[in-house]
Amino acid sequence: MLPNTGKLAGCTVFITGASRGIGKAIALKAAKDGANIVIAAKTTQAHPKLPGTIYTAAEEIEAAGGKALPCAVDVRDEQQINNAVEKAVEQFGGIDILVNNASAISLTNTLETPVKRVDLMMNVNTRGTYLTSKACIPYLKKSKIAHILNLSPPLNLNPLWFKQHCAYTIAKYGMSMCVLGMAEEFKGEIAVNALWPKTAIHTAAMDMLGGSGIESQCRKVDIIADAAYSIFKKPKSFTGNFIIDENILREEGVKNFDVYAIKPGHPLLPDFFLDEHPDTIIKKVESRGAVPELKEEKPQPPPKPRSGAVEETFRIVKDSLTDDVVKATQAIYQFELSGEDGGTWFLDLKSKGGNVGYGEPSHQADVVMSMSTDDFVKMFSGKLKPTMAFMSGKLKIKGNMALAIKLEKLMNQMNARL
Repeated sequence: MLPNTGKLAGCTVFITGASRGIGKAIALKAAKDGANIVIAAKTTQAHPKLPGTIYTAAEEIEAAGGKALPCAVDVRDEQQINNAVEKAVEQFGGIDILVNNASAISLTNTLETPVKRVDLMMNVNTRGTYLTSKACIPYLKKSKIAHILNLSPPLNLNPLWFKQHCAYTIAKYGMSMCVLGMAEEFKGEIAVNALWPKTAIHTAAMDMLGGSGIESQCRKVDIIADAAYSIFKKPKSFTGNFIIDENILREEGVKNFDVYAIKPGHPLLPDFFLDEHPDTIIKKVESRGAVPELKEEKPQPPPKPRSGAVEETFRIVKDSLTDDVVKATQAIYQFELSGEDGGTWFLDLKSKGGNVGYGEPSHQADVVMSMSTDDFVKMFSGKLKPTMAFMSGKLKIKGNMALAIKLEKLMNQMNARL
Protein backbone atom coordinates (compact mmCIF):
# COMPACT_ATOMS: atom_id res chain seq x y z
CA MET A 1 0.00 0.00 0.00
CA LEU A 2 1.34 3.44 -0.92
CA PRO A 3 2.05 5.78 1.99
CA ASN A 4 -0.73 8.25 2.66
CA THR A 5 0.16 11.82 1.77
CA GLY A 6 -2.94 13.71 2.92
CA LYS A 7 -2.67 17.00 4.83
CA LEU A 8 -2.74 15.15 8.17
CA ALA A 9 -0.49 12.21 7.16
CA GLY A 10 1.74 11.29 10.10
CA CYS A 11 0.02 13.79 12.44
CA THR A 12 -1.11 12.57 15.84
CA VAL A 13 -4.69 13.47 16.77
CA PHE A 14 -5.81 12.86 20.38
CA ILE A 15 -9.64 12.63 20.52
CA THR A 16 -11.73 12.21 23.67
CA GLY A 17 -15.01 10.31 23.31
CA ALA A 18 -13.89 8.88 19.95
CA SER A 19 -15.48 5.44 20.24
CA ARG A 20 -18.68 6.62 18.49
CA GLY A 21 -20.64 9.55 17.12
CA ILE A 22 -18.97 12.88 16.34
CA GLY A 23 -15.61 11.92 17.90
CA LYS A 24 -15.32 8.82 15.74
CA ALA A 25 -16.39 10.70 12.58
CA ILE A 26 -13.58 13.25 13.10
CA ALA A 27 -11.14 10.36 13.70
CA LEU A 28 -12.14 8.58 10.47
CA LYS A 29 -11.81 11.77 8.41
CA ALA A 30 -8.24 12.30 9.70
CA ALA A 31 -7.45 8.58 9.30
CA LYS A 32 -8.15 8.82 5.55
CA ASP A 33 -5.13 11.16 5.36
CA GLY A 34 -2.98 8.62 7.20
CA ALA A 35 -3.09 10.30 10.62
CA ASN A 36 -2.31 8.58 13.95
CA ILE A 37 -5.43 8.60 16.13
CA VAL A 38 -5.46 8.27 19.90
CA ILE A 39 -8.94 7.06 20.86
CA ALA A 40 -9.30 8.31 24.43
CA ALA A 41 -12.72 7.04 25.49
CA LYS A 42 -14.17 5.01 28.30
CA THR A 43 -16.16 2.34 26.40
CA THR A 44 -14.17 -0.89 26.44
CA GLN A 45 -17.24 -3.17 26.35
CA ALA A 46 -20.28 -2.64 24.12
CA HIS A 47 -23.13 -0.65 25.69
CA PRO A 48 -26.64 -2.09 25.10
CA LYS A 49 -27.97 1.16 23.56
CA LEU A 50 -24.83 2.88 22.32
CA PRO A 51 -22.83 0.84 19.79
CA GLY A 52 -19.04 1.00 19.53
CA THR A 53 -15.99 0.54 21.78
CA ILE A 54 -12.45 1.94 21.61
CA TYR A 55 -11.43 -1.35 19.94
CA THR A 56 -14.12 -1.36 17.22
CA ALA A 57 -13.29 2.31 16.52
CA ALA A 58 -9.58 1.37 16.24
CA GLU A 59 -10.39 -1.29 13.63
CA GLU A 60 -12.40 1.23 11.56
CA ILE A 61 -9.58 3.81 11.80
CA GLU A 62 -6.96 1.30 10.63
CA ALA A 63 -9.27 0.22 7.77
CA ALA A 64 -9.64 3.88 6.71
CA GLY A 65 -5.85 4.24 6.42
CA GLY A 66 -4.85 5.61 9.83
CA LYS A 67 -2.93 4.20 12.78
CA ALA A 68 -4.93 3.75 15.96
CA LEU A 69 -4.04 3.68 19.64
CA PRO A 70 -7.08 2.76 21.76
CA CYS A 71 -6.77 4.06 25.35
CA ALA A 72 -9.35 3.50 28.07
CA VAL A 73 -9.85 7.02 29.41
CA ASP A 74 -12.50 8.46 31.67
CA VAL A 75 -11.74 12.20 31.39
CA ARG A 76 -12.76 12.62 35.04
CA ASP A 77 -9.61 10.69 36.00
CA GLU A 78 -6.43 12.76 35.76
CA GLN A 79 -4.20 9.68 35.93
CA GLN A 80 -5.97 7.97 33.02
CA ILE A 81 -5.58 11.14 30.90
CA ASN A 82 -1.86 11.41 31.73
CA ASN A 83 -1.28 7.72 30.99
CA ALA A 84 -2.94 8.02 27.57
CA VAL A 85 -0.91 11.15 26.73
CA GLU A 86 2.32 9.35 27.72
CA LYS A 87 1.38 6.29 25.62
CA ALA A 88 0.57 8.51 22.63
CA VAL A 89 3.92 10.31 22.84
CA GLU A 90 5.78 7.03 23.31
CA GLN A 91 4.08 5.41 20.30
CA PHE A 92 3.78 8.34 17.90
CA GLY A 93 6.47 10.76 19.08
CA GLY A 94 4.20 13.67 20.00
CA ILE A 95 0.70 15.19 19.80
CA ASP A 96 -0.32 17.62 17.04
CA ILE A 97 -4.07 18.04 17.52
CA LEU A 98 -6.37 17.62 20.52
CA VAL A 99 -10.13 17.28 20.08
CA ASN A 100 -12.13 17.68 23.31
CA ASN A 101 -15.32 15.93 22.30
CA ALA A 102 -16.30 13.86 25.39
CA SER A 103 -19.48 15.26 26.91
CA ALA A 104 -22.29 14.37 29.28
CA ILE A 105 -25.80 15.82 28.86
CA SER A 106 -28.94 16.07 30.97
CA LEU A 107 -31.62 18.45 29.71
CA THR A 108 -33.20 18.87 33.12
CA ASN A 109 -34.02 21.94 35.16
CA THR A 110 -32.48 22.80 38.52
CA LEU A 111 -34.83 20.85 40.78
CA GLU A 112 -34.92 17.83 38.48
CA THR A 113 -31.14 17.41 38.11
CA PRO A 114 -29.66 14.99 40.69
CA VAL A 115 -26.32 16.13 42.19
CA LYS A 116 -24.68 13.07 40.61
CA ARG A 117 -25.68 14.31 37.12
CA VAL A 118 -24.51 17.85 37.93
CA ASP A 119 -21.10 16.46 38.98
CA LEU A 120 -20.92 14.23 35.90
CA MET A 121 -21.57 17.13 33.50
CA MET A 122 -19.18 19.54 35.25
CA ASN A 123 -16.45 16.89 35.56
CA VAL A 124 -16.67 15.48 32.04
CA ASN A 125 -17.41 18.65 30.08
CA THR A 126 -15.58 21.50 31.80
CA ARG A 127 -12.99 19.81 34.03
CA GLY A 128 -12.30 16.96 31.57
CA THR A 129 -11.64 19.43 28.75
CA TYR A 130 -9.42 21.55 30.99
CA LEU A 131 -7.35 18.61 32.28
CA THR A 132 -6.93 16.95 28.87
CA SER A 133 -5.82 20.27 27.38
CA LYS A 134 -3.39 20.82 30.27
CA ALA A 135 -1.85 17.36 29.75
CA CYS A 136 -1.48 17.79 25.95
CA ILE A 137 -0.27 21.43 25.84
CA PRO A 138 3.46 20.72 26.53
CA TYR A 139 3.49 18.41 23.45
CA LEU A 140 1.24 20.63 21.30
CA LYS A 141 3.70 23.50 21.85
CA LYS A 142 6.36 21.46 20.00
CA SER A 143 4.09 20.76 17.00
CA LYS A 144 3.98 22.64 13.71
CA ILE A 145 0.20 22.13 13.51
CA ALA A 146 -0.73 22.66 17.21
CA HIS A 147 -4.53 22.76 17.37
CA ILE A 148 -7.02 22.30 20.20
CA LEU A 149 -10.63 21.95 19.08
CA ASN A 150 -13.45 21.85 21.64
CA LEU A 151 -16.89 20.63 20.59
CA SER A 152 -18.72 23.42 22.38
CA PRO A 153 -21.06 26.33 21.59
CA PRO A 154 -20.60 30.06 21.11
CA LEU A 155 -20.99 31.85 24.47
CA ASN A 156 -24.56 33.04 23.98
CA LEU A 157 -25.86 34.69 27.16
CA ASN A 158 -29.52 34.71 26.13
CA PRO A 159 -31.30 33.46 29.32
CA LEU A 160 -33.41 31.12 27.17
CA TRP A 161 -30.44 28.74 26.97
CA PHE A 162 -30.02 28.65 30.76
CA LYS A 163 -33.66 28.48 31.78
CA GLN A 164 -34.45 24.80 31.07
CA HIS A 165 -31.08 23.10 31.65
CA CYS A 166 -28.89 25.42 33.69
CA ALA A 167 -26.33 22.78 34.76
CA TYR A 168 -25.79 21.47 31.21
CA THR A 169 -25.34 25.00 29.86
CA ILE A 170 -22.80 25.89 32.58
CA ALA A 171 -20.86 22.68 31.84
CA LYS A 172 -20.83 23.23 28.03
CA TYR A 173 -19.99 26.92 28.38
CA GLY A 174 -17.07 25.91 30.62
CA MET A 175 -15.61 24.15 27.56
CA SER A 176 -16.12 27.33 25.52
CA MET A 177 -14.46 29.44 28.22
CA CYS A 178 -11.41 27.16 27.94
CA VAL A 179 -11.27 28.29 24.29
CA LEU A 180 -11.56 31.94 25.27
CA GLY A 181 -8.79 31.70 27.87
CA MET A 182 -6.37 29.27 26.26
CA ALA A 183 -6.52 30.88 22.79
CA GLU A 184 -5.23 34.09 24.39
CA GLU A 185 -2.80 32.35 26.74
CA PHE A 186 -1.10 30.30 23.98
CA LYS A 187 -1.42 32.80 21.11
CA GLY A 188 1.21 32.17 18.45
CA GLU A 189 1.97 28.70 19.84
CA ILE A 190 -1.33 26.77 19.74
CA ALA A 191 -4.58 27.47 17.88
CA VAL A 192 -7.57 26.96 20.19
CA ASN A 193 -11.06 27.00 18.69
CA ALA A 194 -14.61 25.75 19.30
CA LEU A 195 -16.85 24.00 16.77
CA TRP A 196 -20.62 23.63 17.08
CA PRO A 197 -23.26 22.33 14.67
CA LYS A 198 -25.93 24.62 13.25
CA THR A 199 -28.48 21.80 13.37
CA ALA A 200 -29.06 18.67 15.42
CA ILE A 201 -26.62 15.89 14.44
CA HIS A 202 -27.76 12.28 14.24
CA THR A 203 -25.90 10.07 16.73
CA ALA A 204 -26.91 7.20 19.03
CA ALA A 205 -26.99 9.73 21.89
CA MET A 206 -29.39 11.91 19.89
CA ASP A 207 -31.68 8.91 19.38
CA MET A 208 -31.76 8.39 23.14
CA LEU A 209 -32.52 12.08 23.76
CA GLY A 210 -34.95 12.77 20.96
CA GLY A 211 -36.60 9.42 20.34
CA SER A 212 -37.35 7.71 17.07
CA GLY A 213 -38.19 9.83 14.08
CA ILE A 214 -35.78 12.54 15.25
CA GLU A 215 -33.17 11.52 12.66
CA SER A 216 -35.16 12.99 9.74
CA GLN A 217 -34.64 16.42 11.37
CA CYS A 218 -30.87 15.89 11.72
CA ARG A 219 -27.71 16.06 9.67
CA LYS A 220 -25.07 13.31 9.49
CA VAL A 221 -21.91 13.42 11.62
CA ASP A 222 -19.93 13.97 8.38
CA ILE A 223 -20.67 17.71 8.42
CA ILE A 224 -18.85 18.09 11.74
CA ALA A 225 -15.96 15.90 10.55
CA ASP A 226 -15.57 17.99 7.37
CA ALA A 227 -15.75 21.25 9.35
CA ALA A 228 -13.15 20.00 11.88
CA TYR A 229 -10.85 18.97 9.02
CA SER A 230 -11.03 22.48 7.50
CA ILE A 231 -10.08 23.96 10.90
CA PHE A 232 -7.05 21.62 11.21
CA LYS A 233 -5.79 22.87 7.83
CA LYS A 234 -5.68 26.49 9.07
CA PRO A 235 -2.54 28.15 10.45
CA LYS A 236 -1.91 28.60 14.21
CA SER A 237 -2.91 32.25 13.83
CA PHE A 238 -6.53 31.07 13.30
CA THR A 239 -7.44 31.00 16.98
CA GLY A 240 -10.09 32.00 19.53
CA ASN A 241 -12.95 31.36 17.09
CA PHE A 242 -16.38 29.94 17.82
CA ILE A 243 -17.12 28.20 14.56
CA ILE A 244 -20.46 26.95 13.25
CA ASP A 245 -20.06 23.92 10.95
CA GLU A 246 -22.16 25.23 8.07
CA ASN A 247 -20.49 28.66 8.05
CA ILE A 248 -16.92 27.39 7.73
CA LEU A 249 -17.94 24.94 4.99
CA ARG A 250 -19.66 27.75 3.06
CA GLU A 251 -16.39 29.69 3.29
CA GLU A 252 -14.65 26.59 1.88
CA GLY A 253 -17.00 26.76 -1.11
CA VAL A 254 -19.52 24.07 -0.14
CA LYS A 255 -22.90 24.98 -1.62
CA ASN A 256 -24.93 21.78 -1.41
CA PHE A 257 -25.77 20.93 2.21
CA ASP A 258 -28.38 18.33 1.24
CA VAL A 259 -25.56 15.77 1.08
CA TYR A 260 -25.32 16.09 4.86
CA ALA A 261 -29.05 15.69 5.55
CA ILE A 262 -30.38 12.34 6.75
CA LYS A 263 -33.57 13.18 4.84
CA PRO A 264 -32.82 15.86 2.20
CA GLY A 265 -35.49 18.55 2.01
CA HIS A 266 -36.90 17.79 5.48
CA PRO A 267 -36.91 20.74 7.95
CA LEU A 268 -33.90 20.56 10.29
CA LEU A 269 -33.91 20.94 14.05
CA PRO A 270 -31.69 23.90 15.03
CA ASP A 271 -29.09 23.09 17.66
CA PHE A 272 -29.03 24.53 21.16
CA PHE A 273 -27.35 27.85 21.99
CA LEU A 274 -27.93 29.47 18.59
CA ASP A 275 -30.43 32.29 18.52
CA GLU A 276 -32.61 30.84 15.78
CA HIS A 277 -34.11 29.00 18.72
CA PRO A 278 -36.76 26.28 18.93
CA ASP A 279 -39.56 28.65 19.89
CA THR A 280 -39.19 30.51 16.60
CA ILE A 281 -39.06 27.22 14.72
CA ILE A 282 -42.17 25.95 16.49
CA LYS A 283 -44.03 29.12 15.50
CA LYS A 284 -42.92 28.55 11.89
CA VAL A 285 -44.01 24.91 11.96
CA GLU A 286 -47.36 25.80 13.51
CA SER A 287 -48.07 28.62 11.07
CA ARG A 288 -47.26 26.26 8.21
CA GLY A 289 -49.86 23.85 9.55
CA ALA A 290 -52.22 26.82 10.17
CA VAL A 291 -53.49 25.41 13.45
CA PRO A 292 -56.86 26.98 14.32
CA GLU A 293 -56.88 28.42 17.83
CA LEU A 294 -59.20 26.46 20.09
CA LYS A 295 -62.44 28.29 20.77
CA GLU A 296 -62.62 29.33 24.38
CA GLU A 297 -65.01 27.24 26.40
CA LYS A 298 -66.94 28.75 29.26
CA PRO A 299 -65.26 27.77 32.55
CA GLN A 300 -66.87 24.62 33.91
CA PRO A 301 -67.73 24.14 37.60
CA PRO A 302 -65.11 21.97 39.36
CA PRO A 303 -67.08 18.68 39.46
CA LYS A 304 -67.40 18.68 35.64
CA PRO A 305 -64.17 20.12 34.28
CA ARG A 306 -64.01 17.54 31.48
CA SER A 307 -65.12 19.18 28.29
CA GLY A 308 -63.83 20.40 24.99
CA ALA A 309 -60.75 19.49 23.01
CA VAL A 310 -58.82 17.75 25.81
CA GLU A 311 -61.61 15.30 26.59
CA GLU A 312 -62.14 14.71 22.87
CA THR A 313 -58.41 13.96 22.48
CA PHE A 314 -58.48 11.46 25.36
CA ARG A 315 -61.62 9.84 23.93
CA ILE A 316 -59.84 9.22 20.61
CA VAL A 317 -56.76 7.97 22.46
CA LYS A 318 -58.97 5.58 24.44
CA ASP A 319 -60.52 4.24 21.22
CA SER A 320 -57.02 3.61 19.85
CA LEU A 321 -55.89 1.49 22.80
CA THR A 322 -55.17 -2.18 22.20
CA ASP A 323 -53.61 -4.95 24.29
CA ASP A 324 -50.59 -4.79 21.96
CA VAL A 325 -50.08 -1.09 22.64
CA VAL A 326 -50.31 -1.71 26.39
CA LYS A 327 -47.94 -4.67 26.18
CA ALA A 328 -45.42 -2.68 24.14
CA THR A 329 -45.53 0.43 26.37
CA GLN A 330 -45.95 -0.73 29.98
CA ALA A 331 -46.09 2.75 31.51
CA ILE A 332 -48.48 5.12 33.30
CA TYR A 333 -48.48 8.76 32.15
CA GLN A 334 -49.88 11.68 34.10
CA PHE A 335 -50.63 15.03 32.42
CA GLU A 336 -50.73 18.27 34.40
CA LEU A 337 -52.52 20.66 32.06
CA SER A 338 -52.83 24.39 32.63
CA GLY A 339 -55.43 26.69 31.07
CA GLU A 340 -58.96 26.02 29.82
CA ASP A 341 -60.05 22.38 30.40
CA GLY A 342 -56.91 21.91 32.48
CA GLY A 343 -56.30 19.77 35.51
CA THR A 344 -54.81 16.31 36.02
CA TRP A 345 -55.41 13.55 33.45
CA PHE A 346 -53.87 10.12 33.07
CA LEU A 347 -53.10 7.54 30.42
CA ASP A 348 -52.60 4.06 31.86
CA LEU A 349 -50.74 1.80 29.44
CA LYS A 350 -49.84 -0.80 32.08
CA SER A 351 -53.16 -2.29 33.22
CA LYS A 352 -54.85 -4.82 30.97
CA GLY A 353 -56.60 -3.12 28.05
CA GLY A 354 -55.30 0.30 29.12
CA ASN A 355 -57.29 3.22 30.48
CA VAL A 356 -57.52 7.02 30.31
CA GLY A 357 -59.33 9.50 32.49
CA TYR A 358 -59.57 12.68 34.51
CA GLY A 359 -57.75 12.82 37.85
CA GLU A 360 -54.73 10.93 39.12
CA PRO A 361 -54.01 7.34 38.03
CA SER A 362 -54.69 4.54 40.55
CA HIS A 363 -50.97 3.60 40.58
CA GLN A 364 -48.03 5.98 40.65
CA ALA A 365 -47.24 7.52 37.25
CA ASP A 366 -43.89 6.66 35.60
CA VAL A 367 -43.86 9.96 33.72
CA VAL A 368 -45.50 13.30 34.58
CA MET A 369 -45.84 15.78 31.71
CA SER A 370 -46.78 19.42 32.36
CA MET A 371 -47.96 21.74 29.59
CA SER A 372 -50.85 23.96 28.51
CA THR A 373 -54.05 22.38 27.18
CA ASP A 374 -53.48 24.07 23.79
CA ASP A 375 -50.03 22.50 23.46
CA PHE A 376 -51.36 19.13 24.64
CA VAL A 377 -53.97 19.05 21.86
CA LYS A 378 -51.41 20.23 19.28
CA MET A 379 -48.98 17.56 20.45
CA PHE A 380 -51.43 14.69 20.24
CA SER A 381 -52.64 15.84 16.82
CA GLY A 382 -49.12 16.01 15.41
CA LYS A 383 -49.02 19.82 15.10
CA LEU A 384 -46.31 20.13 17.74
CA LYS A 385 -43.43 17.67 18.02
CA PRO A 386 -42.82 16.62 21.67
CA THR A 387 -39.05 17.08 21.14
CA MET A 388 -39.61 20.67 19.99
CA ALA A 389 -42.02 21.33 22.85
CA PHE A 390 -39.49 19.96 25.35
CA MET A 391 -36.52 21.91 23.93
CA SER A 392 -38.39 25.22 24.01
CA GLY A 393 -39.77 24.70 27.52
CA LYS A 394 -43.42 24.26 26.50
CA LEU A 395 -43.32 20.71 27.84
CA LYS A 396 -41.79 19.72 31.17
CA ILE A 397 -41.10 16.05 31.85
CA LYS A 398 -40.53 14.41 35.23
CA GLY A 399 -39.69 10.74 35.55
CA ASN A 400 -38.48 8.13 33.11
CA MET A 401 -37.22 9.81 29.91
CA ALA A 402 -37.12 6.52 27.95
CA LEU A 403 -40.85 5.99 28.63
CA ALA A 404 -41.56 9.59 27.59
CA ILE A 405 -39.87 8.78 24.26
CA LYS A 406 -42.05 5.65 23.94
CA LEU A 407 -45.12 7.89 24.17
CA GLU A 408 -43.79 10.02 21.31
CA LYS A 409 -43.61 6.90 19.11
CA LEU A 410 -47.18 6.05 20.12
CA MET A 411 -48.36 9.58 19.27
CA ASN A 412 -46.91 9.24 15.79
CA GLN A 413 -49.09 6.17 15.27
CA MET A 414 -52.19 7.93 16.63
CA ASN A 415 -51.78 11.21 14.75
CA ALA A 416 -53.52 9.81 11.69
CA ARG A 417 -56.70 9.40 13.76
CA LEU A 418 -56.54 12.84 15.39
